[in-house]
Amino acid sequence: MNKLSAAIAGLTLVLAACKTTGPVPARDIPTAMDQTATTLLRSKLLHATSIAVVYRGEEFILHRGELETGKSHPPDDSTLYEIGSVSKTFAGLLLANAVLEGKATLEDPIQKYLPSAYPNLQSEGEPIRLRHLVTHTSGMPGMLPLQANEVLKDFTAHATPAKLNAVYADYGQPQFWQDLHGVSIKGPLGKDYAYSSAGTELVAHTLEKIHGAPYESLLAEFLAREAGMHDTWLRLRAQDAHRLAPGYHSDNPVGTTPMPLLPWGAAGALKTTMPEMVKYLRLQLSNHPAVTESHKPLVRFAEDFSIGYFWNIGQSRQLGTHYVHHGGVPRAQCYLYIVPKYQLGVFIITNQSGDATANAMEAALAPLFDRVESLEAR
Repeated sequence: MNKLSAAIAGLTLVLAACKTTGPVPARDIPTAMDQTATTLLRSKLLHATSIAVVYRGEEFILHRGELETGKSHPPDDSTLYEIGSVSKTFAGLLLANAVLEGKATLEDPIQKYLPSAYPNLQSEGEPIRLRHLVTHTSGMPGMLPLQANEVLKDFTAHATPAKLNAVYADYGQPQFWQDLHGVSIKGPLGKDYAYSSAGTELVAHTLEKIHGAPYESLLAEFLAREAGMHDTWLRLRAQDAHRLAPGYHSDNPVGTTPMPLLPWGAAGALKTTMPEMVKYLRLQLSNHPAVTESHKPLVRFAEDFSIGYFWNIGQSRQLGTHYVHHGGVPRAQCYLYIVPKYQLGVFIITNQSGDATANAMEAALAPLFDRVESLEAR
């Protein structure tokens, strides 16, 4: 789900700031974060927000609002959020690492990794390659099965989450492989941007073939080893279910069910906490070779817009070259920004998902980016 959005009314404030060593950022960044939260929660449909910031080595986390309206249940550092398509950046990072290890190349035809022949996955004699999948230029449909795309056309309808759950109730990898035979690719490949979660799922399968292990375990091992992340999940353990943030869809005041798990889950199934996202921000701001590889612009669509390994790469006067991804499921939306110019990483999430939520988050972040720009000018 791309740019959706909505609003919020929030009450409770819970602020956690870690490693606030420098007096100026320690004062200014939390103030800007609080302004961002206040602006966002003026949106009448929103229930809560959490924000994580890493700025020049310092870490800040802010929780505000009520996860359930009228209940004294604010988010905190143990709350697990569904981060939607931000999950794709994790898959891109693992593929970038495999490329650096010499286990794959971006020019590999995807057919090299598939369980059977798929002569349909080509256009004008050119096969779909890994490069096409990570840049959303493969011509693959948004989602498989195709009926999921029909359901999502009416995203704000109250019945949409239930319909989406019904589509994926018994949908696993065998059904995915069957449906993949019916995909029709319209070229040219590598040129036109067409967002594809189905393509991301193929990247996860590719990683399984490369490493001979399930994507879920590959991801967990990489995050633990490279970022010290141990509380980020594709599938929740029973003992953690109570930590999952309740969520609201569109203008429905009744909470909705979690996003169904896709066949591999790489396209949008991760659940994680704000302290975990701080660790991910730190990793993305580091000089880790796989991070550097994943940030490489692979296709340029406009003067100010390129794409790397699933990362949208923007150019602006204020932020310079920056990396951004939106995440959305029918009960949560988020944004992740990586801004090397300022050694700044920002993650913001709310447990509501409508057609105005993304725009509301973008607008609310403006004071934070303005504050960082003013700090840098001092």
